[in-house]
Amino acid sequence: MGHLLAKKPLSTIFSEAQESGEHCLRRALGSLNLITLGVGAIIGAGIFVITGQAAAQFAGPAIVISFVMAGIACAFAGLCYSEFASMIPIAGSAYTYSYATLGELIAWIIGWDLILEYAFGAATVAVGWSGHLRAFLRDLGMSLPPMPTSHITLFGTPLQLKYDYVGFLVILVITTILVIGIKESANFTTGIVILKVAVVCMFIALATAFLVSHGWKPNYWHPFIPPNTGERGQYGWSGILRGAGVVFFAYIGFDAVSTAAQEAKNPKKDMPRGILGSLVICTILYILVAGLLTHLVPYNQLNVPDPVVVGIRTTGHQWATFLVELGALGGLATVMLVMLLGQSRVFYSMSRDGLLWPWASKIHSRFRTPYLSSIVVGVFVAILATLIPLSVLDEMTSVGTLLAFVLVSAGVMVMRKTHPEVNRPFKTPLVPLVPILSILASGTLIVSLSYWTQLRLIVWLVIGLIIYFTYGRRHSKVQQALQLPTPPEPRREPSMAD
Repeated sequence: MGHLLAKKPLSTIFSEAQESGEHCLRRALGSLNLITLGVGAIIGAGIFVITGQAAAQFAGPAIVISFVMAGIACAFAGLCYSEFASMIPIAGSAYTYSYATLGELIAWIIGWDLILEYAFGAATVAVGWSGHLRAFLRDLGMSLPPMPTSHITLFGTPLQLKYDYVGFLVILVITTILVIGIKESANFTTGIVILKVAVVCMFIALATAFLVSHGWKPNYWHPFIPPNTGERGQYGWSGILRGAGVVFFAYIGFDAVSTAAQEAKNPKKDMPRGILGSLVICTILYILVAGLLTHLVPYNQLNVPDPVVVGIRTTGHQWATFLVELGALGGLATVMLVMLLGQSRVFYSMSRDGLLWPWASKIHSRFRTPYLSSIVVGVFVAILATLIPLSVLDEMTSVGTLLAFVLVSAGVMVMRKTHPEVNRPFKTPLVPLVPILSILASGTLIVSLSYWTQLRLIVWLVIGLIIYFTYGRRHSKVQQALQLPTPPEPRREPSMAD
């Protein structure tokens, strides 16, 4: 058991962070790039898709409270991430932090969990992007061929499968951009982020002006907290908690920022700025949009792929519908890019440690990106986006994110005890209070999600443990170092006394 909890030495991590050359990742990202990567991931499906669906299905207008709760939980976790990202500036995010603090088995669990988080996150957004594209083309008088369907029976239950070919194709395009280079990916993200933040601000301005000019009518905030239906998570306070767990998906952008630490120019300063800056900006925008949207439109009419478009139509500004749809398409594209970036970098880090297959850490000689990892991840995510419903994808992403937050927060407390001497350019305030609050908040949101989501997480982790014990443990560089034979003692020549 001691070997299973063997830690990766900090000296090894720091030496890897200083490596350079054609076989290493390129350091090309500054503070602005990292903030836009974070905003690019956060403002996307959460604001353009999940907000309306979570309001319609779980919380009603009280989805505003759900966002506040999720934002507070993220603030605690963001402070913990910032300490680690400035102290251990290397690709891998929570996986690397856990390897240094909690041991290999926990690191494997969190790395496998991050793969779940980013894969299902990118697939969720691809489905949302497909829905927005169809709505956009419909407004222009055009249409795409319908999604092919098939019928299967699973455990005696008839199911209809829809094959979302648009989601499949957009993931392949984003994967190509990621293979070409990190700087190109960041520049693409920066340009699109400017567009979609402008679109979100336009919605806030137009919705506010419309409500003010009409005496804050219509007002669909009554009741603000719809009564519970008698089922856990269906409105009432349990629905607000369930909504917070679902919209937590919207906040995983700052988590993805930390996976790019090894590509930051000055990670000790830039990583905390990127993580906390993107989190503050997006939380404010989320709360404003959720409040205005549920004020303008009855919450039970928001269970659609494009709820913000529905909201802007209510204001009568039909010209703005085109811009909102365009901003949503661009915004969702950047979310996919950052999610796929995060997963390929976790793959890269786990492969370098020997826990995954060597091909995942191969660097392209020209582009200096983990191209094979990006391609394999892209194809896998494209298949997920083609087959799995949106309601399953978003909750799976949320539960993966929350588990990562719990382990990172615990890691901060462990590191403060085991390595108090390590330089921390950014320190989480009020330790252990902030990490404990982060663990409690994230744990509460995990419990609030559906039983099926929790069961799927357990199944995913069991699959990961099978891979670890059959491959990862035998090829782990840390395990191999522990098993190196000790050098034999020098042979003593017999003396006369013998």
